[in-house]
Amino acid sequence: MAIPAPPISSLSFPKLNTDTPKTHTTHSPYPLSLLPKCTSLKELKQIQAHAIKSHLQNGFILIKLINFCTLNPTASFMDHARHLFDQIPHPDILLFNHMARGYARTSTPIQAVALFSQIRCFSLVPDDYTFPSLLKACAASEALEEGKQLHCLAIKQSQSDNIYVYPTLISMYTGCSDMDSARRVFDRILEPCVVTYNSIITGYARCSQPNEALSLFRELQASDLKPTDVTMLSIISSCALLGALDLGKWIHDYVRQNGFDQYVKVNTALIDMYAKCGSLDDAVSVFECMAFRDTPAWSAMIMAYAIHGHGHKAISMFEEMRRARVQPDEITILGYLYACSHAGLVEEGCRCFYSMRNIYGIIPRMKHYGCMVDMLGRAGRLVDAYHFIEELPIKPTAILWRTLLSACSSHGNLELGNRVMERIFELDDSHGGDYVIFSNMCARVGRWEDVNYIRKLMKTKGVTKVPGCSSVEVNNVVHEFFSGDGTHIEYRKLHQAVDDLFEKLKLGGYVPDTFLVSHADMKDVEKEATLRYHSEKLAIAFGLLNTPPGTTIRVVKNIRICGDCHCAAKLISAIFKRQIILRDVQRFHHFRDGNCSCGDYW
Repeated sequence: MAIPAPPISSLSFPKLNTDTPKTHTTHSPYPLSLLPKCTSLKELKQIQAHAIKSHLQNGFILIKLINFCTLNPTASFMDHARHLFDQIPHPDILLFNHMARGYARTSTPIQAVALFSQIRCFSLVPDDYTFPSLLKACAASEALEEGKQLHCLAIKQSQSDNIYVYPTLISMYTGCSDMDSARRVFDRILEPCVVTYNSIITGYARCSQPNEALSLFRELQASDLKPTDVTMLSIISSCALLGALDLGKWIHDYVRQNGFDQYVKVNTALIDMYAKCGSLDDAVSVFECMAFRDTPAWSAMIMAYAIHGHGHKAISMFEEMRRARVQPDEITILGYLYACSHAGLVEEGCRCFYSMRNIYGIIPRMKHYGCMVDMLGRAGRLVDAYHFIEELPIKPTAILWRTLLSACSSHGNLELGNRVMERIFELDDSHGGDYVIFSNMCARVGRWEDVNYIRKLMKTKGVTKVPGCSSVEVNNVVHEFFSGDGTHIEYRKLHQAVDDLFEKLKLGGYVPDTFLVSHADMKDVEKEATLRYHSEKLAIAFGLLNTPPGTTIRVVKNIRICGDCHCAAKLISAIFKRQIILRDVQRFHHFRDGNCSCGDYW
């Protein structure tokens, strides 16, 4: 009996010899030989259809089809893989591992865990590759409870001490922001390898705990293990978080000495690190020395110019990127919009935003919308920003409204600020910064009843303000200061130095902006004292006391710098002939000779 001719399709099927009858073997190579040529799910189904019509489909071919689907884990491929998987009466653990690995790489990775729960009835015993895929799925889904259950099962199955399971256990906990559990897992390892070190170091860096990451890096250096490029990416990121330039330069030397500067990603991380540590010149130097620059490298340099207030240079860099025929991505556009926002280039920013979909094929995300609201708000176009949010094709977040609230505060528009505050409360009433901003707006116009009401509301809801924290690097040591902290003797000494400093500032024309302290029952002298001990002023004073004359003082603050501190920093730079580089949550301020790089547009 001749084998039926295959269906007509876009695939090039080899010509069959239909003259000689053939018996069907269990492992016919014919359908499988076409799999490497398959480029779509439609073609895969055509291969499967041919196998069914030719009576060739069996468990072996089903497994091969499933494996092929999991190598291209789009949603449609994985749906088809699951359909095929359900046709196998007794799947083995190897086949499940392929399914779990495929799900872990999709937008719905938690389906791997759901499938695992369903197949437990087959009494399958997980092997060395089962738990890593499942734990990766939990990390991608931030499914901490499911991850903990898998951890318990791994212990019961005597798999928790496996060299493949340890790193993924750590990554699962760090992906779910449970660094305490991740560290407990790491500390149980008798002889950690570089992969486990990388997992915990990367976790600390991603969870904004750079000091812990750097401490483990020193421990890794003291062992016989050699760091990898993955290690260096996390360590460079940690330096960026700290804003520690001297430490960052030491890391850069280490990168060069050990050959890690051959990696494009490492150089890109160095650009980002130098930019965030306030050294734009070093960032430019790294970029110019790169033999190959991909999209992330160009994007990092554009963002570096943006956060330092060089809007026109960022735009020029973007044009140079296009001339180099490097395709921008969503991060590139974000840097462009950020540059326009902080340089007041509204028309350029609008032109870029409204062309990003048509010209570059990039769909705007929430951060792009946020840049637009920030750009319009900074320029005083508050009503335009309000309507922009109202007309978004997606539901706006509290962060978008919060951005507009900050702009309303800067421009003193209490009426619109009140409407924006209502919108914020509809979405999230737990953010202390919103209450503080609106309270300060009411205080500036003397609406003390509203101020008291807002404070009572904060107390009722249990909302607290994030304390201002600033850090300054002196002799390779990062020192942190909190606003108003004077409990330690060294702080009291520092407060005395600040008092002496501000007497000099007053002679230079400094007048404390007591309107920023929204307490009606406080006297002006008390308000002045509150302003005087803001964290950035403490950090700058500490830098003045502990560094030689002429040394640049670099400060990092966790929230936006206030107007009073901004004014004081300009005067300090002029009186003491110091350059002060301050990085707040939004941008860099370079204070020199009584001026700021932002041009007071911040």
